[in-house]
Amino acid sequence: MTTSTSPQCPFHGGQPPVPSGETPAIQPRGAWPPGPKVRLTGWSLLARMARDMPAALRAWRAEYGDLVHLRMWPERELVVADPALVRELLVQHHDALVRWERGIEVFSQVQGHSVLVAEGAAWSAKRQALQPEFAPRPVKAFVGTIAAAASRALDAWQAGAPGRPRVEAIDSALTALTMDVIMRMMFSSEIGIDARRAEGAVHEALVMANREMFWPASWPDWMPWNGRKRAVKATLAELVTRQVEARLAMPVEAWPADMLARLLHLHRQQPAAWPLRAVVDECMTAFLAGHETTAVTLAWWAWCMASNPEAQDAARREVDGVLEGRAPLEADLPRLGYLAQTLNETMRLYPAAPILMSRRSTREIVLGGWTVPKRTMFMIPVFLLHEDARVFPEPQAFRPERFAPDAPPIPRGAVMPFGAGPRVCLGQHLAMAELTVVAAMVLQRFNLSVPEGEKAPEPVLNISLRPKDGLRVGIERRNL
Repeated sequence: MTTSTSPQCPFHGGQPPVPSGETPAIQPRGAWPPGPKVRLTGWSLLARMARDMPAALRAWRAEYGDLVHLRMWPERELVVADPALVRELLVQHHDALVRWERGIEVFSQVQGHSVLVAEGAAWSAKRQALQPEFAPRPVKAFVGTIAAAASRALDAWQAGAPGRPRVEAIDSALTALTMDVIMRMMFSSEIGIDARRAEGAVHEALVMANREMFWPASWPDWMPWNGRKRAVKATLAELVTRQVEARLAMPVEAWPADMLARLLHLHRQQPAAWPLRAVVDECMTAFLAGHETTAVTLAWWAWCMASNPEAQDAARREVDGVLEGRAPLEADLPRLGYLAQTLNETMRLYPAAPILMSRRSTREIVLGGWTVPKRTMFMIPVFLLHEDARVFPEPQAFRPERFAPDAPPIPRGAVMPFGAGPRVCLGQHLAMAELTVVAAMVLQRFNLSVPEGEKAPEPVLNISLRPKDGLRVGIERRNL
């Protein structure tokens, strides 16, 4: 039995009228945007997404347009790939949205009930308490910490001599570096010998989470076949709890001024709102989110630089002219404009979070002229926005000039590597500062090149966008 995806929804009758001030409906109530035809349950669509989510979404967008209806019993989901509609959804309708319950359940298995998974008043309170640490001014104070960690890591890179590049697994090297950065900012500590073990655990946790997103429920951790999952969670939990316990054993007056101290002061001042478990959960989220997306972006940036030597040379000339051989200072970051363009273009081509966590509507809304009933799901594929040829001619080409000050304006919502609306990434300013500092210091010391015979890495979606088989580039020390 085959059904169209556009009949009136049998589950959402008798909805209240659209609140005043919203975009008026154009399509008749009960109608749905176009989408693929399905059989009775529509679960074949879910299976197709599980096999290759980006390919499925690209095909549906090409066939049905910027607003695609997916009927997967018992859910109805809209894939929103139009910049204006995405902003309308995440900004104008933010108060009518919650994040997908199953997604929150999966993330909370490792990250507890942190700001990443909280909703409603709990989320608002956590966000308000944490926001000051991630505002632009406090973030600038971390530039020295980032530079110190980068200098230590880059000193240890086994680069080839000038003219003789050495092939390096750059994604692994940069992951270790960003882990060290977040450990210093959070705990005033260093990653040390935990780096490789933690890197493996984070990767496995992301792969497991991505797989479980397509299951209706998770097996309990105590099941015999979940031994590897238990080990991964234990590795990450031990890394964080060891730091918290060590800090609590110190006199308060000896605490360094870092993120953990901020959280523990909240715990001391508001123990009911901020129990110790909440401190651990926020630390776990900050550790995972604070290094993974930055590491992934830097790895893809290194590949873009290696495969676009003219852009690499232009960025290096800027870095040399601004820094004159010294480590970056906070005042230098706004002057590294072209370097920022290369980073922005990298995030356009390879967004670290290519699909935002799905949302669910808590009331009827109107989106793009369609009346959308309560409990509808919304998927926002950031990567489709970023590769829209109507906005970015030759979208697969690496062109930093797209982000130049004199370039044609990019429509709002067409580029959103950190999301949009009230739930925009809390650490976006910190991420940009870290990306700029590390990228500048890499270019100061090394030339990057594509190894002979090396093929372009294949991006794979496991929550974040990582290269399928790692990412190798040639690195050689500059002849200064």
